[in-house]
Amino acid sequence: MNAHDHIVPSDAPLDQNFAHAASASAVNCPPPQSKRSSAGSSSIPAFKFDTRRVPIDQQYDSWRKSFSSMLELSERRDRSCGFEGKQTVWDLGSLAFSRIRTSALEFASVPGHTRREALDHWTLTVPLDGTISTVGPASSFQGGAGVVQVHSLGRWFEGNVTDSEMLILFVPRDFDPEVAHVLGAAEFSAIDTAMGRLLSDYFIGLAKRLPAVEAEYLPELVGATQSMIRACLLPSPGNIEEAQAPIARVLLEKARRIVQSRLFDPSFNANVLRRDLAISRTGLYRMFEPFGGVIHYLQHQRLLDAHAALANPNDKRRIIEIAEQRCFSDGAEFSRAFKREFGYTPSEVRAGRKSGVPSMPTGELATAAPEERLGVLLRKLHG
Repeated sequence: MNAHDHIVPSDAPLDQNFAHAASASAVNCPPPQSKRSSAGSSSIPAFKFDTRRVPIDQQYDSWRKSFSSMLELSERRDRSCGFEGKQTVWDLGSLAFSRIRTSALEFASVPGHTRREALDHWTLTVPLDGTISTVGPASSFQGGAGVVQVHSLGRWFEGNVTDSEMLILFVPRDFDPEVAHVLGAAEFSAIDTAMGRLLSDYFIGLAKRLPAVEAEYLPELVGATQSMIRACLLPSPGNIEEAQAPIARVLLEKARRIVQSRLFDPSFNANVLRRDLAISRTGLYRMFEPFGGVIHYLQHQRLLDAHAALANPNDKRRIIEIAEQRCFSDGAEFSRAFKREFGYTPSEVRAGRKSGVPSMPTGELATAAPEERLGVLLRKLHG
């Protein structure tokens, strides 16, 4: 463990922000569990990164690095005054939850044509203080304390945040079909409704109680979170301004499912997908523009699937066999595309030297550099 990193205790000085953002009503979240004397009990894995433990002239760069897998933070020429950033990340298995304190900054999504990681998660963000403003693909929105905001990391957006503390839940696309429908309808919006505030209260209670919850209760905790998202963000005619937006998002989810089902089909291409979806060429182009186009998206998914196979110690096939199954007829072409996408070769994955994209056990995550753990954990959700 690094000297400037430690497993997270509760941060009592920040509780005033919870009181500021939370309503007075009781929070519907799993109750804290008492510590057991059993040797088999353990806490939910949690990690902390604090820029104050980094040299002043490196603080902002280290903060940028910690978010580099999901966001591009604006450049800063003057690094002499340092930067305040605190980050707590909990590994919930199929979800990730974080508590963040940051100084003001500007942000943008990572462009699809430059990203090396398919971080296509949704984020549900609750500011505890300060304000987050976002310009999304079709509209702009902002929210302050206690207002849930929904972003999609797989699409273009940009914005800014004031000095703030916030909670963020990361939800992968394949977490649950019903949740995907709900979040697809709500993405790029601030949910300032009574039910949205209830979800905000839940997040606030979750952050306060997670340090006391034992790992064996993770299935119940994830199930409760899943139910809260469905109940509090369920789309209805009253909270969807335009019918076309959710229809387009449902269509995109259908497209994703079709792509996943045809990864091993060499005859599958953009024209086949367009016919399966019964949409125009222009409509298909617009749908996949944030991902660098249909061909780029399809190849990326095939490479991700190949990466998972190569990292699987039980898969003894040759690299070329794995490549050919995913429609790469030339081994050299596959290796070049793979290295261009991930920054390392298929052989390195097969040898066990690179395994970060599909999965990373908690033990390995604990040994990663503190500023790299958020990215590692978000990539782990694809596993």
